[in-house]
Amino acid sequence: VQLVESGGGSVQSGGSLRLSCAASGDTRSTNCVAWFRQAPGEEREGVAAIESDGSTSYADSVKGRITISQDKRKNTLYLQMNSLKPEDTAMYFCAAGWVYGGSCLWGDDIRFWGQGTQVTVSD
Repeated sequence: VQLVESGGGSVQSGGSLRLSCAASGDTRSTNCVAWFRQAPGEEREGVAAIESDGSTSYADSVKGRITISQDKRKNTLYLQMNSLKPEDTAMYFCAAGWVYGGSCLWGDDIRFWGQGTQVTVSD
């Protein structure tokens, strides 16, 4: 499975961005998809996920501001980010995995990663 992100950029605080992730290849080896981010000097963290049962999970820091969705016909994953804050600045990665009961958001069962797209939020 290949994952290619797009849509990153620079915005001012309070602005919005929508990230996209186009998937190709045999996705039958995955049952969940997610977005992760990593800021310089910090550990990678899960932002949002669509779990194996179709439910969504979000990091507490983004709840109410960020929405994950997917268009299965287009094999595309989205991350709509509103009310962006400087602390949202990071490289954002699309990911797909297979979970056996946990959450895709934990990152333990990720099998495929995209190359990342940079999001920068200024004051």
